Amino acid sequence: MGKKKLDVMEKEREVFINGQVDENGNVEVPGCVRNGIDAKSANKIFDEMAEFAKYAFNKSHAAAYAVISYRTAFLKCYYKEELMAATLNSFLGNLDKIPVYIQDCKDMGIEILNPSINLSKTKFTVIDNKIRFGLGSIKNVGVAVIDSIVHEREKNGPFESFTSFCERIKDESVNKKCIESLIKAGAFDEFGKTRATLLASFETIIDTINNESKNKIENQVSMFDLMNEDEQNIETKKYTFIEKEEMPEKELLILEKEMLGVYITGHPLDKIRKAVENQTNINTFNMIKINQEMEEFGKTSDYKDGQYVKFIGVVSKITKKFTRKNTTMAFVSLEDFYGTAEIIVFDSVYSKVSNILVNDNILFVEGRLSLREDEPVKIVASNIKEFSEENNDIKKQDIPIKQIKTLNIDITNLSEEQKQRLKGAIKFFTGDRANVKLEITDNEQIKPCGGIFLTDRILEEFKKIVSETNVKIY
Repeated sequence: MGKKKLDVMEKEREVFINGQVDENGNVEVPGCVRNGIDAKSANKIFDEMAEFAKYAFNKSHAAAYAVISYRTAFLKCYYKEELMAATLNSFLGNLDKIPVYIQDCKDMGIEILNPSINLSKTKFTVIDNKIRFGLGSIKNVGVAVIDSIVHEREKNGPFESFTSFCERIKDESVNKKCIESLIKAGAFDEFGKTRATLLASFETIIDTINNESKNKIENQVSMFDLMNEDEQNIETKKYTFIEKEEMPEKELLILEKEMLGVYITGHPLDKIRKAVENQTNINTFNMIKINQEMEEFGKTSDYKDGQYVKFIGVVSKITKKFTRKNTTMAFVSLEDFYGTAEIIVFDSVYSKVSNILVNDNILFVEGRLSLREDEPVKIVASNIKEFSEENNDIKKQDIPIKQIKTLNIDITNLSEEQKQRLKGAIKFFTGDRANVKLEITDNEQIKPCGGIFLTDRILEEFKKIVSETNVKIY
């Protein structure tokens, strides 16, 4: 560094530490000392800035970042709800990103309100210092479709009921898949019907409304105009719901997570919170703190690499990999109350527990911490067991039913709701270690459907869904 440059730097140091006054003694730059910072600390700060300046952005670039950082910090302090709503809207419809920022909102103490067909807009909005979930971020709906629904509501007033909604949007491009997704997300909860009732009824209601609309051609007399009794039957059918008791809370939360990418109205671990706290010695809040300390200091004060830990969470993602030995291992994402932890399941463990590595299952994991620089903390599993919500304890491994060769399920007379639940259950209980063939009977036609890992407990679940008379084993 040349002498001239050194002189400039020393002048800058002097101004930074002691400030600068004009010819009349007026303070132009107060400096650190006048602002209550001792000279030793000020010198250290200046040295760090000077070192950083060797590889940092140019002045205009740095100034722009400083302005953005200041404004963002200001908004996060004084308008945090509006800032986070805007951030969520920048990822509208992205179910990978939305949950991350929803968790940030919860960490900041911001309440997230569930989606509402009458109160939500297409995007996330701020209401009374709370953020209302945007309908446009629900899976399978699409922003354009939601825009048309919101426009209809703002033009002609709130929807008075589910059937009122169906009638008023019949001419819009709102398909059944969209309405089904809105039901699963809880957007119609305010109308007093259970989600199970709406899922069992919405297709018939929509078909009836659409058929009636087709028959009412302008200036044309139809059969329905002449047949008052039939018209009354249509009205009755249109407003008739197949009343169902609400689904178990776990099923509701699973559907909610599927549609929104995040749990809003509850969490699968809520009922076992005390048991989780008593039976574990680490959670994702601790792991976030570890990541921060590793990034800042290169080490952590409370945990060590290889430390034995116990963790409980809900399976949210499973990625399987083949090893060099052509065996299977997995990376499993488990969610607890504070975030998501990655669990590494090597082949020696995976071969024993693959049947319980299923999305939405609650698992108890024992393992060792893996602390590496520049990598998020992980847990290497040594043992994984299923956790019982009912008894708040760890289940013993299910024993496969060896004497059964084939499971046959008759779906001929099942309702659409039962078929959907059956489809979900088959997916839920299918593992890599299939021990029983699965067959589906539909109107006397038998269709082979691969294999399934069957146990006494899983068999009982199938019987609950389709009734015992529709299940055969041989």
